[in-house]
Amino acid sequence: MVGVTTTGVVREGLLARGVPGGAAAAAAVAVACCVAAAAAAVPPAGAAGFEVETVAEGLTAPWSIDFAPDGRIFFTERGGQVRIIEDGAVLPDPAWSTEGGPMEGGLLGIALDPGFEENRHVYVYHTYTDFVFVYNKVVRLTEEGNRLAGGTVLIDGIPGGPVHDGGRMRFAADGSLYITTGEAGNAALAQDAGSLGGKILRINPDGSVPADNPWEGSPVYSLGHRNPQGLDWHPSAGSLVVSDHGPSGEKGFARDEINVVDAGANYGWPEITGGEEADGMRAPALHSGDVTWAPSGAAFYDSDAIPEFAGRFLVATLKGGSLMAVEMDPGGRSVTGYEEHLAGQYGRLRDVAADGHGNVYLLTSNRDGRGTPAPGDDRILRISPADRGGGAQGGAGTAGAPAGGEAPGWAFGCGVCSGR
Repeated sequence: MVGVTTTGVVREGLLARGVPGGAAAAAAVAVACCVAAAAAAVPPAGAAGFEVETVAEGLTAPWSIDFAPDGRIFFTERGGQVRIIEDGAVLPDPAWSTEGGPMEGGLLGIALDPGFEENRHVYVYHTYTDFVFVYNKVVRLTEEGNRLAGGTVLIDGIPGGPVHDGGRMRFAADGSLYITTGEAGNAALAQDAGSLGGKILRINPDGSVPADNPWEGSPVYSLGHRNPQGLDWHPSAGSLVVSDHGPSGEKGFARDEINVVDAGANYGWPEITGGEEADGMRAPALHSGDVTWAPSGAAFYDSDAIPEFAGRFLVATLKGGSLMAVEMDPGGRSVTGYEEHLAGQYGRLRDVAADGHGNVYLLTSNRDGRGTPAPGDDRILRISPADRGGGAQGGAGTAGAPAGGEAPGWAFGCGVCSGR
């Protein structure tokens, strides 16, 4: 792995900016080489210390996943179902159902309460319509006998629409619930402190606002986001790291972001993108330059069971079709490099989660209307250390290059061929 700065990155050797010599010409032929590149991006078997196996298949756009202490796995399908995997099999009946949503909306995030063993609480984020208006809300449900019931609305009126609904949720160590929201296609909402759109929100498990939030009485924790869909905390430093989608035409293309998020900070959308700067606004720790990753779910891997992932911020990418492993400095404030794994092998990847036992779970999203489904799609995949057996061996991945530096050897990925 080699270094990456905040203002110039590469994806599988495809330049964003800043690399001298014939690299620009090489990047220009990347589109013509897409088919060959997709095949070349799959490293040889045995090159990595992990294996991949299918846990569930035949799903429809699974979106988010979480784990119960008793070994059950809870996940959402965007069309409106919460499903449970128990004893290695998906239960035939959904645990809970609701309406789907337009295009990118629907039943999105899910998070189990840190006290699930005692209170059985499960939190979901979903899109709904009210006459001609579209919103998102967070609802707390209670599990009993593999069924969810109740439905206490904790926060409502989050702007919704056919695009940019955010929707990821995760509990912090202090017990508060963090929620990512998109700006629903209205970029101005991201800079509107009075709107819940284009924000990271922070609430208590009962829906109240924590007393130490940056704005008194407001659930808003940070602003200036476009469509963040992944978040987690650095295992040792405790910094909050968030993945966010860059522009797709309204202010150019690409420039997807990895941000280190602080309370009350402004991350610039739509005023600045990528490595641009402005007073009172934060540039990202890493951005994709002129290549689109379409980053979605994300999680730190706090284990050394799979050496390639140890301590990394793992990011599932949709258009990129790979699992990014982003390395950060010990202080959790800057990115020192990244690798991409499984490129081109499973299509669009929507979410990634670590189960606390050394395994990583991936959700594919090839039946969301923007992918090309393969037989058996969509799937939940489990990545486990290679010596445990049970799956196909994964690829070793490719490394990002330093801005203005030499590339580590060109292996062009197909970052411009598939839909976001």
